[in-house]
Amino acid sequence: MKNMEPKSMIVVLTVLLIVGTGADYVRPPPRKTLHFPWSTKASSHPQQVHISLAGDKHMRITWITSDKSSPSIVEYGTSRKSYNSIAEGESTSYRYFLYKSGKIHHTVIGPLEHDTVYFYRCGGNGPEFQFKTPPSHFPVTFAVAGDLGQTGWTKSTIKHIKQCKYDVHVLPGDLSYADYMQHRWDTFGELVQPLASSRPWMVTQGNHEKEEIPILKKGFVSYNSRWKMPFDESGSNSNLYYSFEVAGVHIIMLGSYTDYDEYSDQYNWLKADLSKVDRERTPWLLAVFHVPWYNSNHAHQGEGDDMMASMEPLLYAAGVDVVFAGHVHAYERSRRVYNGKLDACGPNHITIGDGGNREGLAHKYLNPQPEWSVFREASFGHGEFRVMNSTHAFWSWHRNDDDESVRSDQVWITSLVGSGCLAETSRETRNMLIEP
Repeated sequence: MKNMEPKSMIVVLTVLLIVGTGADYVRPPPRKTLHFPWSTKASSHPQQVHISLAGDKHMRITWITSDKSSPSIVEYGTSRKSYNSIAEGESTSYRYFLYKSGKIHHTVIGPLEHDTVYFYRCGGNGPEFQFKTPPSHFPVTFAVAGDLGQTGWTKSTIKHIKQCKYDVHVLPGDLSYADYMQHRWDTFGELVQPLASSRPWMVTQGNHEKEEIPILKKGFVSYNSRWKMPFDESGSNSNLYYSFEVAGVHIIMLGSYTDYDEYSDQYNWLKADLSKVDRERTPWLLAVFHVPWYNSNHAHQGEGDDMMASMEPLLYAAGVDVVFAGHVHAYERSRRVYNGKLDACGPNHITIGDGGNREGLAHKYLNPQPEWSVFREASFGHGEFRVMNSTHAFWSWHRNDDDESVRSDQVWITSLVGSGCLAETSRETRNMLIEP
């Protein structure tokens, strides 16, 4: 090393120091928000196409047209350019001060066969799209990424999710980061269309979806208009919370930004939904919401405490296996935990608000690391939850390391169905979920 240039020697010594001390991975700074050119598509052509599950064997197709006279019809079938079925849906639009949305179409199609590729066309015009329905039995794979936004890192995350052979994308809030600038909802829809038009995206709201202006504008107008979820199919009266099932998995999507105390509609709906879960038919039970309850990051510390105090006993009594949350722009995985302590019958909590937003990463963590926290890192990435059978699932987190998807955390998770926990808590569960 004695013949090295001083600058080169510094680099080598720095690398040796990092390797020798096992330093934490340090992410590059956040990338700039993407900018999109004005669309040159015909006014009747479908834009921002995305799909979502809509009850048993049905799919909701959503798209937007500039042409207000475009019909809300979807033609579909299992062969290219050959459609043997047609469905007609509904449409809506909204104003946000000077902004006026296009015509937003929502059309439910089905019944559909499981694990089958369908080809479809929206509004009788424009290009052909295709999607694959989820399987009816294990294995089934969920891609999980929250707090997406519209940056270069978002683009990397979307690219990596596309490489994952997933069946459903679960998004725990903060989609577009439009933050009142309504055209950013349109550019987000175009950005995610290649993925969201080919696999169902199931989302719940985050704080960036609220867009409320006291007295002038109520919250979630844009979100509710554009991203309609199967709330009515699950007995909910609000698009902000609902449930759905895929293969042998029951998933509860909760709202961190709507009332959740024991007198609220959401709380009562949750009790009713959990009381109907059949663990023989759906041995896996997951919950998804935006603000994490178990978070050892300085960012958003304690913001989920009130919701946790209200709803954690319900999830524990029902034997929820895994909880996914976003909000904190970093990744963290917990051991099974309940009431702040390790508990073999509690859920694993996973914070995955690291999709690629423009606000950057949350680098500061509490020290010492809590006993319940297993792995934590401030990097952008996405997760994959592959449920292999009724008792075992494989979770992996993939860091966006220099634009490559690098598996950086992984663990096998055993369902509580085979643990004895459900038998132990069955009486408590029934009392808690059935009592008025």
